[in-house]
Amino acid sequence: MSGSGTGLPASGLLPLDTTEDVGSRGAAVAVLPIGSFEQHGRFLPLVTDTVVACAVAGEIAAAHPVRLLPPVTVSCSHEHADWPGTVSISAATLYAVVKDIAESLRRSGVTNLVLVNGHGGNYVLRNVVQESAGSGTRMALFPGSGDWDAARERAGVVTSSRSDMHAGEVETSILLHAHPELVRPGYETSDWLSDDRQHLLTLGMRPYTGSGVIGRPSMASAEKGKQLLAGLVDSFGEYLSVLGAAERVPEPPRPEPDRSGPRSGDGAGRGAL
Repeated sequence: MSGSGTGLPASGLLPLDTTEDVGSRGAAVAVLPIGSFEQHGRFLPLVTDTVVACAVAGEIAAAHPVRLLPPVTVSCSHEHADWPGTVSISAATLYAVVKDIAESLRRSGVTNLVLVNGHGGNYVLRNVVQESAGSGTRMALFPGSGDWDAARERAGVVTSSRSDMHAGEVETSILLHAHPELVRPGYETSDWLSDDRQHLLTLGMRPYTGSGVIGRPSMASAEKGKQLLAGLVDSFGEYLSVLGAAERVPEPPRPEPDRSGPRSGDGAGRGAL
């Protein structure tokens, strides 16, 4: 399927559509990148998760007929608060922002919204999608763990998903491919593994890493980043099909009325159970 054909600016964060562009395409599915503004070690920018979400969403928009929205750039990064530069909003605020965006889209006739999440700490997005049933807007959260697993396998990512938590092989690879100018020297020597993170939500990241990195960025490459994005684009096709099918759910067949009259043993005359 052909995408929007609209290029992205050098930052790669903002779509350049005009109102006429959007109106002429009439896409039935909108895609909202959601990132964060948090530390990613000394070699990746604070805006890394937003760049990743926008890279994924941009590739989706290039391959599928969707409406690309500008990103949500600040989200729930409280576990990174010990490092300078990190800024967070509450889960309630993120919930409200996404719900408001969905409602605005619905009023304009777009009733399908995919949240492309670039930050694992945005747990509340699962609730937003869960609660969308019956709201007038059908939502999906992308990528799921299975989508990432397939993309990681395709790209030949070495580090396990458990170990590659933050500023590791996957994130660094995507930036090396999509925006290499944002990757500073030092990722080659910044590996740090900390698989036992049982109390991270209580204690934050600091007890588990001094640098802010948990993963193996030294294993990253631009080619892996390219293949990761390609794998995610392939996975997205299923989501688009599901959202399309949701618009065409057939009504269950209604039984034909029985005009043959009461039959022996059918309960006639005994009242309804």
